[in-house]
Amino acid sequence: MPYRDRDDLPETLRQRLPPHAQDIYCQAFNHAWVTYGDRLDREAIAHRVAWAAVKRGYRREGEVWVPRD
Repeated sequence: MPYRDRDDLPETLRQRLPPHAQDIYCQAFNHAWVTYGDRLDREAIAHRVAWAAVKRGYRREGEVWVPRD
C-alpha cells in the first residue's frame, strides 16, 4: 500500500514527525514497496526501510524528532 503523499501516512506518524521527515518516510517506504514487491513481508520491510531513512536524517529527543547536525 504505497503512500501518495504525506497526508496518506498514519496519523501517529503525521503527529510525531516533522514534515520533511514525513516526506523522507513516504519516499523510502514507496521505494522499498516496489523493490521488495515479490516478498510476502514487503510491508514490514518497507516500514523498516522507511524508519531507517528517517533515522539517518533525524534523531529523537524525548517525544520530538529533530534534524541531525
